[in-house]
Amino acid sequence: MQNPLDPRASKLLHDLVQHYIRGGEPVGSATLARECGLELSSATVRNVLAQLEEQGLVSAPHASAGKVPTTQGFRLFVDALVQMEPVPEPLLERIDATLQRCTEPRQALRTAAEMLSGLTHCVSLVRCPRREEQALAQVEFLPLGQQRVLVVLVFRNGEVQNRIARTDREFSARDLSRAARALNRELSGLTLPEARKRLIGDLKATRSAIDEAMNVVVGAAESVMSDEGAEPMMLAGEQTLLEHRDMDDLQHVRELFQTFHEKHALLHLLERSNSAERVRLFIGEESGLNALGPCSVVTAPYRVGEQLGVLGVIGPRRMPYERVIPIVEATAASLGRALNVDLRRA
Repeated sequence: MQNPLDPRASKLLHDLVQHYIRGGEPVGSATLARECGLELSSATVRNVLAQLEEQGLVSAPHASAGKVPTTQGFRLFVDALVQMEPVPEPLLERIDATLQRCTEPRQALRTAAEMLSGLTHCVSLVRCPRREEQALAQVEFLPLGQQRVLVVLVFRNGEVQNRIARTDREFSARDLSRAARALNRELSGLTLPEARKRLIGDLKATRSAIDEAMNVVVGAAESVMSDEGAEPMMLAGEQTLLEHRDMDDLQHVRELFQTFHEKHALLHLLERSNSAERVRLFIGEESGLNALGPCSVVTAPYRVGEQLGVLGVIGPRRMPYERVIPIVEATAASLGRALNVDLRRA
């Protein structure tokens, strides 16, 4: 965003936003005149603030109060006025080490969410890569007895899904192994929708030597590939919002927690971030969600092979953007590295 302000107005808006982020109270002209370091009178500062108000960058919550930044003021502050703080190297190393210790993709996603919430004191959310876009590495079937078969789906990103399917009779490990080999010749490298289509169509039409076992495992594989119950998004740290003074409106808090519970609106918001190359910031009403009016959302993409996921935080508009934005971006990059290590191992 191009800065339309002259240096003096830029400095005063920068200091007003910083002061408001720290204290949460409207900022008066006398306070700014005293703290800005420009040797300006209160009257001069008051005139500049009036101009900023005309431009929609600040507003006065009460006639006799000081000024607070508007959404547009926050946006200009983040895009053009504030200097982002590099994430300290020891913290980068700790984030990397923590995620590299995860032995399974879902564990890495959950760990990233929890760690990011702790580092930013915000609600964190992770949009998992769509399983329907992930390629299968192999399918295995193991007999469990009592007419049950364990269906194991191994994805090329290292994720493993186990489901139990019921059958109409017992099958030997040998029969199931032969069926799995036949399926893997057909399904390896396909995404779940492609595999389901192949199962429903071609394989059902061409069953031969292992017809009886194949009939059962095709049905079992179909059922587990429906992807029902897959968790599309993880949240962590919802209670942190209650710690912020800005979140004292109980109606807003109820709406927020309802949004967290339903998730679909947040998923749609993250979809808007999915194609972004770097960080995206939604301030207040920019998110398009009424419940997030008093909040800001920072998101960053991570890549696993050819698939994209999104990681981010939801916090008060008074969050320290210069620290939070780099941490979100660094955590997303670290998560991508950790998950791609799993992908190479698979």
